[in-house]
Amino acid sequence: MAEAIRVGDRVKIYLDTKFGEKEGWYKGVVFEIDPYSEHRGFYWVELDEAAQSALGTKHISVFNPKNIKLLE
Repeated sequence: MAEAIRVGDRVKIYLDTKFGEKEGWYKGVVFEIDPYSEHRGFYWVELDEAAQSALGTKHISVFNPKNIKLLE
């Protein structure tokens, strides 16, 4: 079982093909988790400076657990 992601954790998030040229993995820090159900939630991530520059945003939310992973 994967380790639970918590506020303050460094993570990488994946943006899929619907983001076009911006598809790929980006790093950041979880700053809030909004529960959706017993097993899922929205992970709010403050992106690293490089990701902010590439995506044009400071924060992003991730719902699909396949698209967020803890950094080691």
